[in-house]
Amino acid sequence: MYIDELREHCLSKPFTEECFPFDEDTLVFKVMGKMFALISISSPDSVNLKCDPEYAAELRERYTSVRPGFHMNKKYWNTVDLHGEVDGKTLRALIDHSYEEVMKGLPAKVKAAKGRN
Repeated sequence: MYIDELREHCLSKPFTEECFPFDEDTLVFKVMGKMFALISISSPDSVNLKCDPEYAAELRERYTSVRPGFHMNKKYWNTVDLHGEVDGKTLRALIDHSYEEVMKGLPAKVKAAKGRN
């Protein structure tokens, strides 16, 4: 998957925004103000995605191209190589999972304000 495909998939998620909160190179996708994906635009070879801790460990065992999240809490984040053995369908599912993990952690009143329970 290439950065344009990844960007398009992330932005297709409801209430998603993209921004550069850290520097001009790190593109961050947020849902309701919380990060769910990060990618370098100068070197778009991998993406950081939030993940359920048990599933994160399982993915790291299954794929050599999934590692503990670079510069992130390694319990909850994975770095996924975009040109490794994780295919496009699986990568889209991992992006969806990351988005849902963030949504699960949002307070009920925030989700209710956006019409999502």
